[in-house]
Amino acid sequence: MCAPSHFAVEYAINPWMVIDDPVDRERALAQWDALRLAYLELGHEVELIEPVPGLPDMVFAANGGLVVNGVAMPARFRHAERVPEGPAYREWLRGNGFTIRDSACVNEGEGDFMVVGELILAGTGFRTHPEAHDDAQELTGLPVVSLQLVDPRFYHLDTALAVLADDAIAYYPGAFSAGSQAVLRRLFPDAIIAGTADANVLGLNAVGDGLNVVLPAAATGLARQLKAAGFRPVPVDLSELLKAGGGPKCCTLELR
Repeated sequence: MCAPSHFAVEYAINPWMVIDDPVDRERALAQWDALRLAYLELGHEVELIEPVPGLPDMVFAANGGLVVNGVAMPARFRHAERVPEGPAYREWLRGNGFTIRDSACVNEGEGDFMVVGELILAGTGFRTHPEAHDDAQELTGLPVVSLQLVDPRFYHLDTALAVLADDAIAYYPGAFSAGSQAVLRRLFPDAIIAGTADANVLGLNAVGDGLNVVLPAAATGLARQLKAAGFRPVPVDLSELLKAGGGPKCCTLELR
């Protein structure tokens, strides 16, 4: 995770961002810290990367890379405003003992790569290039399934799909092409289907560990669905970070 010490909305690279929209940085820091403490209370370990001045979106650590079995494929960002985040995350991963395997293609880490057991679901359409899906498969040795995103509000896969367990997901069909919806139905016939109201508060930008699902507090309908399916919802309020299109998963790079 990366503290939002320099968080602001200084540019607009997704539909959630409104330039110069007032941001309460102290509130953002408090909300982010509540997320960090929630992970610790659930028994997870949390590592921190030092925030870099001038990189207001560095708080969204999920975009920093894809990490599987000790191998890291660092991000290559599409937008110039975020390009410097890639080397910062690359150096942190290298310095903390991960084997670095680079892709030459635009990819935005776990924003568009979701590990589900021994499978990687990979998003494309707005950020990550489809060629990076091939690289992820070659570099990790896991099969990769490409999914086409079609709604700019759901610009990363992690805004429209949540991994709940090694064999369970939740997703919002309206974010995907017809063919990708068919693939998801085939692979995950028992998936939780999120409603529009929960998708529109980025309720699917969630982190699951097989039992607990940390999700935005505003996604009350999804929380009820999760509970009915045997999961334990852990709601957190990240309303300040939502101003830049982020939620719990955006703030969390999972280190496998």
